[in-house]
Amino acid sequence: MARSAASAVHVISRIAAGVLGSYVFCWGFIALGVGLLFSAGMPFHDAESLSSMLAFLVFLVAFLWAFAAGSLARVWSVLLGGGLAMTGAASLVQWALL
Repeated sequence: MARSAASAVHVISRIAAGVLGSYVFCWGFIALGVGLLFSAGMPFHDAESLSSMLAFLVFLVAFLWAFAAGSLARVWSVLLGGGLAMTGAASLVQWALL
């Protein structure tokens, strides 16, 4: 019984990492992409559209990687850590633009 409970928790955590972790990662990717592309001279709405289109591919790769990776801790740390780092970097870029 304990093994199936641990497996259920592992599966739920893997699904949460795939969906929520990938979402956070893409949120940071889009924010950083818009900030960097806009600061490079691209019009805002073009930068927003390009970042959003690329984020679909990034989400797909991150979601699939969350299920293919061997270590669940690594998945959470890369997706959440990367997402938070990109969001922080985007905040600094946007602050520098203002």
